[in-house]
Amino acid sequence: MESVKLFLKDHSGYIVFDIFLVLFILLLYWLDGFRNVDTAIYSIIISLILTITFLCIRYIMQQSYYKKILQLPKSMEDALQKNAKTPEHIATEKYIHELYKIYQLEAQSLYAQQNRHLQFMNQWVHQMKTPISVLELLLQEEGELDKVSVQEEVDRLKHGLETVLMNARLDTFEEDMKIEKVALRPLVSAIVNENKRLFITNHVYPSIDIAEDCIVPTDPKWMKFIIGQFITNAVKYTFEDGKKLYLSAVVKDKQVILTIRDEGIGIPPSDLKRVTKAFFTGENGRKTSESTGMGLYLAKEVCDKLGHQLEIESEVGQGTSIRVTFQHS
Repeated sequence: MESVKLFLKDHSGYIVFDIFLVLFILLLYWLDGFRNVDTAIYSIIISLILTITFLCIRYIMQQSYYKKILQLPKSMEDALQKNAKTPEHIATEKYIHELYKIYQLEAQSLYAQQNRHLQFMNQWVHQMKTPISVLELLLQEEGELDKVSVQEEVDRLKHGLETVLMNARLDTFEEDMKIEKVALRPLVSAIVNENKRLFITNHVYPSIDIAEDCIVPTDPKWMKFIIGQFITNAVKYTFEDGKKLYLSAVVKDKQVILTIRDEGIGIPPSDLKRVTKAFFTGENGRKTSESTGMGLYLAKEVCDKLGHQLEIESEVGQGTSIRVTFQHS
């Protein structure tokens, strides 16, 4: 009965219009001088029979559809059953199926994003235990506190916090992004100065060759994070003392190409294509307990969102070159 009520409500406008149309035609005949009451009654009855027959046939065709939408689905498969027979309801079912596909894609994207956050947080928390443990040991030692060692562990904590914050902000990147004309040399110099303890500790020396008037359109905050990741990786995987880290920029075909080249251990060819994948640590990552596999992934994601091209070249034993290409301002 519920399906009948819904059907009649759905077609109530049609029924009212049909009655109005019959009465209007009879009124025209009446005004034209036609006064045969029996014919008028016969016409009304025939119209009602035809209308009721049409509605009954239409209800039979749509009965399964009305029953389907009146019965609350217990699973998504129940809602996606195809049993419509009229063009309108077939189109509606097609629309629902396409809508469900979009929902699935969005749900999968959200699940992957949540899973990435969870996995990253688990790795990050595990890694942060190391500097905290070292700090506890330093505090337990008798005698004067080794401030240099404390500062090193604090820097590791700060770097870890910055990475996890940037990872969280990546989901709302468009709201946080602000493109400006940025002088590249002062930006790079500031990042190098912030990491001077890292250079001194690892006995790696930076060399900056960037013109003072080199201007690029970018987001300085995100670019600072990206370059910081490149510098940290370059120094971390340079195990020999006295090596250099070269930071240079050239203008070519209305583009500015920033190159960061180290003299470290290099990346194996089998890992090179996967270093920008989330959580990929590779062969080099196994040589240090500090690798999360997220640094180059975040750098690649940010570069793509900013419209910068990121390229990585490497040779085992010779070092790694990372190039970021900007549109020349």
